[in-house]
Parts: sequence; C-alpha cells; structure tokens
Amino acid sequence: METLMFEEIRIEFMRRVTRAVYCSVATVDRKGRPRSRIMHPIWDGLTGWVISWNQSHKTKHLQVNPYVSLAYIHDKEKPVYADCRAEWVEDTGEKLRIWELHKSLPPPLGFDLEPHYGTIHNQYYGLLKFTPWRIELGNLGGEPVIWRG
Repeated sequence: METLMFEEIRIEFMRRVTRAVYCSVATVDRKGRPRSRIMHPIWDGLTGWVISWNQSHKTKHLQVNPYVSLAYIHDKEKPVYADCRAEWVEDTGEKLRIWELHKSLPPPLGFDLEPHYGTIHNQYYGLLKFTPWRIELGNLGGEPVIWRG
C-alpha cells in the first residue's frame, strides 16, 4: 500500500523507530561503493536528526552524494526503511534545539549530551539532518506501507 500522507504512518513509524533507537545508515563512498554504519537518529516529525562529527568519512561521502538509506531492524518482521537526503546544519539555534530535544526524550532514545560534548560548540558536535523522500514500514507477513514525499 502506498500513501502520500505522512500522518497516515506517523504513529507506527514513531513507535518502530523509538523502540529500535539505533539504525544502520548507508552512504555511497567517493568510488561509488555503499558504506554502512550504526547511528542514533531522533525524529522530530518528518525530520531525523543525528549528532555526529562533521569531519568523518561520511562527510566526504555526502559531499559527493547527499542521499542515505536508513534501516531499523528491531523487529525483523516489521523493519523500517527511510531513504533520505542528508545535510549538515550549522545554525546555532537549531543545534541548541536538538540538544534540548535529546535531553527531553526518555532514555535510551534521549540522553544528556553534556558529559559527551560539554556544549554545542564542541568541535565533535555536528548536526546532521535527514529529510526523507521515502519511508517503508515493512511487514514480513503482509503488504508493506510506503510513504513517498
């Protein structure tokens, strides 16, 4: 089943990604090869946010190809796949808002960033924004639900 309305899948999407906490994120390297790593996004509506160092290999990958694919597999029968455009956000207000969002969410999804980074001005505190263009709520026993932006 396909839908154009994110609201139709929002509750189930949030339930699944919140339970999973971590996901595999694939980028494409500078030679066109896929590369995966584990990340900890938090979702604010239809936008995913990851705190990560903006000088890592993934930054080099995203400069060439800004598209990523996320796979949440907490429940192998009900995975979530989110295909997104990724971009680094440098806005101080947005960095602070996501810092506070992390603190406001219950663990293990949310946590206090201060012991790890001190402040939003730490060189390793980079903010990566995921804007999905496609989300699939997998269903091993039936039809998946696919949202396209």
